[in-house]
Amino acid sequence: MNAPLRRVAISVLVLFTLLIVNVNYIQVVRSEELRADPGNRRVVYEEYDRQRGSIVVDGNEVALSTETDDALTYLRQYPQGPLYAAVTGYYSVRFGSRGIERAENDVLTGDDARLFTQRLSDLFTGRDPSGGDVVLTLDAPTQEAAMAGLDGVTGAVVALDPSTGAILAMASTPTYDPNQLSSHDAAAVDAYAAGLEAADPDPRLNRAISDNYPPGSVFKVIVSAAALSSGDYTPDTVIPAPDVLTLPGTSTTLENFNGSRCDAAQEQPLIRALTISCNTAFALLGIELGEDRVRDMAEAFGMDGEGLSIPMETEGSSVGEIESDAALGQTSIGQRDVRVTPLQAAMIAAGVANDGTLMTPYLVDQLRAPDLTVIEQTDPEEFSQPVSPEVADQLTEMMVSVVENGSGRAARIPGVEVAGKTGTAQVREGVPDHNWFIGFAPADDPEIAVAVFVANGGGTGGDVSAPIARQVMQAYLDGQGD
Repeated sequence: MNAPLRRVAISVLVLFTLLIVNVNYIQVVRSEELRADPGNRRVVYEEYDRQRGSIVVDGNEVALSTETDDALTYLRQYPQGPLYAAVTGYYSVRFGSRGIERAENDVLTGDDARLFTQRLSDLFTGRDPSGGDVVLTLDAPTQEAAMAGLDGVTGAVVALDPSTGAILAMASTPTYDPNQLSSHDAAAVDAYAAGLEAADPDPRLNRAISDNYPPGSVFKVIVSAAALSSGDYTPDTVIPAPDVLTLPGTSTTLENFNGSRCDAAQEQPLIRALTISCNTAFALLGIELGEDRVRDMAEAFGMDGEGLSIPMETEGSSVGEIESDAALGQTSIGQRDVRVTPLQAAMIAAGVANDGTLMTPYLVDQLRAPDLTVIEQTDPEEFSQPVSPEVADQLTEMMVSVVENGSGRAARIPGVEVAGKTGTAQVREGVPDHNWFIGFAPADDPEIAVAVFVANGGGTGGDVSAPIARQVMQAYLDGQGD
């Protein structure tokens, strides 16, 4: 063989070797990744040949599959689509899946390893294969109250059972209709999707868990917890509360809301500072405590920059960078680089409500096989213990004062003692403020903790978000009395 032929032969051999390596890499190394890719339509078409399991709330199917006469054997339907869209997401032959539909896809399709016996039985008995069910922790009346409260605004509500971490409500607005994305009419689906794509804000974004925002004065609960936990402060400890504060090392001044005065004596008890949400008092308090105490307390409540799996993946919450005492002062009133998700905000309230023990949030109560046998039951787990029971009691006393005597009056429920904290967060010049409320009820024996976020509401947390929180807590407590 002469040299040119030898080079050609070697080149062909190398190309065949690379081809074999690439085929093996795709089929072995990347097989699961490609199979799980929402853009892999062949897998989706295969899944449409079997009945997908249901997503269930309070015994009712909020997502189910019905048989059709077209090329795709089953159609995914959402009887109350917009109400639960932030949680269920969608299952679409055109756009893949989102939300619980994606997070629990293996169970819903029947591909989960724990359903192998069921699949084997179907094979031998000739039954049509089907997927398992996902039973959520949501409480229907509470979810309905959350969505009703958010009607007409952009925002989110998260409600938790503080004793377990179970998510009782998760609402996000604006919402959308997942039925319009699960349709088998490709042209109609594309047209609806194009409308969603052009919308601002995007209705598909779950604002409860998928984005974070400056919390404003809600963060003062964290600073209060750090102060009380230090042993140097009680609710009655008098702290400075000047009319205007010049931040250390700068010429930048910090004022109270609308330039108001916190106290004629320019000092007040800690409980009063939280009750009226005094900015200058908390900026100075944070600086006095120091970055480590403030940051450590925030991280103990979950603000460590890491997201959670509930099982949907959540965005992280964090304090951000603090490069000076001036930055610490701004951070201590929930501004600068502090960012929280509404879920994280609800976790702060829940940790205080549960005697200082924060439970891990979860959205799925049970996973069930097609024959309704339970293949997994969620057991509540402790996430952390950010404060002692004694400090939790002190924080509760202070948060009750916010609702009874301060900025959170609109969250009052007749005959029920409510604990809470409002927040009004500046965004940037010329943009309306964000509005927050976190709280729990009843204050002496909490059954529900809630966070309400309204983006660019333009008012205060007390007049925009607190009334929504009242509706949500009232709906849940009324349901528990049935």
